[in-house]
Amino acid sequence: MSGLARTLVSINPFTEEVLERFPVDTEEQVAAKLRRAVEAFREWREATVHVRCEALLQVAERLKARKEELAVWITKEMGKPIRQSRAEIEKCAWLCEYFAEVGREWLEPEAVATEADWSGVRYDPLGVILGIMPWNFPFWQVMRFAVPALLAGNAVVVKHASNVPICARLVEEVFQSALPVRYAFQMVWLTADQVSRVLDAPEIAGVSVTGSTEAGRSVAMRAGARLLPSVMELGGSDAFIVFPDANLARAVEVAVAARLQNNGQSCIAGKRFLIADVVAPRFLELLTERLEQIRVGDPMEEQTDVGPLARKDLCEELGRQVEASLERGGRLRWKSPALPDRGFFYPVTVVENVRSGMPLFDEEVFGPVFAVTVAPTEQLLELANASGYGLGASVWTNSRSVAEEAIRRLETGMVFVNALVKSDPRLPFGGVKASGYGRELGRWGLYAFTNVKTVWMEV
Repeated sequence: MSGLARTLVSINPFTEEVLERFPVDTEEQVAAKLRRAVEAFREWREATVHVRCEALLQVAERLKARKEELAVWITKEMGKPIRQSRAEIEKCAWLCEYFAEVGREWLEPEAVATEADWSGVRYDPLGVILGIMPWNFPFWQVMRFAVPALLAGNAVVVKHASNVPICARLVEEVFQSALPVRYAFQMVWLTADQVSRVLDAPEIAGVSVTGSTEAGRSVAMRAGARLLPSVMELGGSDAFIVFPDANLARAVEVAVAARLQNNGQSCIAGKRFLIADVVAPRFLELLTERLEQIRVGDPMEEQTDVGPLARKDLCEELGRQVEASLERGGRLRWKSPALPDRGFFYPVTVVENVRSGMPLFDEEVFGPVFAVTVAPTEQLLELANASGYGLGASVWTNSRSVAEEAIRRLETGMVFVNALVKSDPRLPFGGVKASGYGRELGRWGLYAFTNVKTVWMEV
């Protein structure tokens, strides 16, 4: 790396202007950061759980105090509508406060009754954990990984996405200003093809990836060679399943939110809309009516619902997926009538007659495109499972028995009934199949990077 003159470039996806350039770290700089991380870990692991919890509360306070500033930079750097950017910062503060509340109890050694004088389990930190994080929720994704890892006593090094370096710098500022051991959290400034240098470093004791399935496979193979503990939160093609007895008005309202949140750039967004044939005409009529009210435009304006995609190449890839699906039999039902004359925009689009073999069904679709499949009721769950992904699913029905059957049969890490799929600090988050393995958040996320140590004492 030391001989490569590379930079990370921050581009405003609405104005298409370069905001700032960041030089990548040299090999020497990375090595120095990893040494500091090890030293910080040795100190941080000795801090009491009380001290760690208090530090998380300080992180929350800094987030709340700087909410507007941080939200503006999220919107400027990756195009999220400003109202959603504020909500992202608020959720990060809640995450810190929640883990500060439960951490003392969850990290206490647990007694297990045996013949020993005392036996049980304790949760010890592993060391320096590498996080490889995406751009679509530039604060939340980092916090979701880092907060439980730090609470457990680990040090954290993060390689953030190359297109959000300003947000990465701000995340680092927030943590380093709040933690009593400053270098327990650090950013490394690298391009994607340089990550292996850090992953192979002996200082790294575990790795967490949020990103594409392809990126996850690559990192998982490398981590496996070193027997590193890993969590993979990867792609998704979540089914939004509407049964005949669903409240259609409510289902449509949530469908729009589920698909268009973050400009459609979310792993847990509703992506494949599987609608029972008997209610499909009415559902699509209501959906079109609702989409005609959606406002596409400047993400800094309070009234904007959908802003630009984060990069130009994402628009091009989404266009490829839509065109290929139309060529294979998909039908264009509706799309936004007009777009701003600048920025990386893709029209809000509804494509009907989507089926297996089309990119809109088989691939992860990142952007404001509704892929609609109409089918008999008895085929809906089978279609939902006919995907290589298994992250989340949203089920719409007023029948408890139908909901329970769907919960049992769906091959996903999460099922939400009459609600959109979302992350919540109180519940585990993650998927199966090509959506990855391991869990973040909740008690399960806290233990992801701990040594679950069995203890037997006869004293």
